[in-house]
Amino acid sequence: MLSTKTYHLSPDKDWVVFIHGAGGSSSIWFRQIKPYTEEFNVLLVDLRGHGKSREMSTMKAYYKEKYTFKTVSRDVLETLSENGIKQAHFVGVSLGTILIRTIADMEPDRVLSAVMCGAITRMNIRSRILVWLGHTFKRLVPFMWLYKLFAWVIMPKSNHEESRHLFVRDAKNLAKKEFLKWFRLTYEVNPLLRYFTEKEMGAPTLYVMGEEDHMFLPPVKKMVADFQHSWLEIVKGSGHVVNVDKPEEFNQISIAFLKSHQSRLQQTA
Repeated sequence: MLSTKTYHLSPDKDWVVFIHGAGGSSSIWFRQIKPYTEEFNVLLVDLRGHGKSREMSTMKAYYKEKYTFKTVSRDVLETLSENGIKQAHFVGVSLGTILIRTIADMEPDRVLSAVMCGAITRMNIRSRILVWLGHTFKRLVPFMWLYKLFAWVIMPKSNHEESRHLFVRDAKNLAKKEFLKWFRLTYEVNPLLRYFTEKEMGAPTLYVMGEEDHMFLPPVKKMVADFQHSWLEIVKGSGHVVNVDKPEEFNQISIAFLKSHQSRLQQTA
């Protein structure tokens, strides 16, 4: 079982599950907790090897296996079941958006709706070069050098500094072996993303992207234009991690979307 933190508002309220990105932790959502817990039951998850999950002895057996997007997503699904959550809205950032998409493909009835922040839907030439550099030098240089490089390339501007700091701060708690296991997921990301861009997720999906997310915004624009149940909100003055760069705007946009796609129980309450 993963390390989690729950905020239970009411048995009649929908659940929202937050999924962080690779190298991060559930602390990335600290500016979402108060406004969200006024409207929903909330489940914060630390993915395997991240945050407080890395300290849990029950997870040691999992760390020995090869990581795939399905195995990591299955962790989240099992955690939902252990918390008695049959359905939920999902909010993810960066690589967490790929996990949400995988969860929806594995068990579509679990996903009421989704908010994808800084969504990764396609690897452009720059990101592919970055991944190639990572695989080439991952055993030759300290992994934190690579992570700081990735953070700077993805979030290069001065107004992205807090987002960079949060990602780097949490990544320092990863063991090198754990970082390498997560980094190997990049081997399977391209065919997976091609599949996801060809098949729309069944649940209503809102993509919240920063106008300065130069690596990942263009492919999201193209993909959403071809989908029927997906929408895009572009936030000015924000980079890859909108929930940190522009938290008030992110909260307002995302909560309004989730409330408009509440479960039938909520709609009749």
